[in-house]
Amino acid sequence: MLWIEAVHQLSSNLVEPFALEFVWRNLHELTKLQWLNLQKEIISETEWTELKSIAQRLENDEPPQYIVGWAEFCDLKLIVDERVLIPRPETEELVQMILSDNDASARAVLDIGTGSGAIALALAQQRMQWQITAVDISKAALEVARENASKHNLVLKFIHSDVFENIQEKYDIIVSNPPYIAFDETYEMDQSVIRFEPDGALFAEHQGLAIYEKIAERAQNHLKPGGKIYLEIGYKQGEKVKALFEDKFPGKTVNIHQDIFGKDRIVSV
Repeated sequence: MLWIEAVHQLSSNLVEPFALEFVWRNLHELTKLQWLNLQKEIISETEWTELKSIAQRLENDEPPQYIVGWAEFCDLKLIVDERVLIPRPETEELVQMILSDNDASARAVLDIGTGSGAIALALAQQRMQWQITAVDISKAALEVARENASKHNLVLKFIHSDVFENIQEKYDIIVSNPPYIAFDETYEMDQSVIRFEPDGALFAEHQGLAIYEKIAERAQNHLKPGGKIYLEIGYKQGEKVKALFEDKFPGKTVNIHQDIFGKDRIVSV
């Protein structure tokens, strides 16, 4: 059997037909041209077995990023596995907003719920003068974030903390993409997310608002005068999160911002 026939056969049941190509090319470090040339060749028994195994994992909703072991975020190739959430394109919009709002002069920044380190590392790459601290309640996630910092030669401070629990400093910028999905909202989620990504990075009590409540309650103690807060939110949560922070920060302007799809995605304070 030719490669092109094997790929066609095994891709037919996949939600994302190109996922098989993505995984094989990345596991075997093939260029697009090498992949296209491969299609004309006869597939070996060993290759067929491996390709079939990958297709089965994809059919079982395993994310291709976990199979290859990395995901791209803001031009960074980040290590990801089942210890951390796969960074989303919407979160790149959060990073871009922070960079647009704040120049390169020295600032102290806190990233709450850093996961793979995506936000903290993307900011560190663009703002060498910023002192960035990344915290997470998951020690396993912090291991991944440290690996990613080391891989990209970026210097950050990592702290194991449940929001502000182990934090003493004050910051110019506090950013968070916390768990914000309500426990009864799994019907809106892909099976790949439910089955493979860590629950602790996805779900929160109080209809998904629990971490925002913690941040709002204690952020005053950790924000410098004139400091700013940036939060990624679920698309239904804009008004509720806005009200939370307006209550705790009556002297600040709280805004809701839409993502490229026109959905509420960021609250800035």
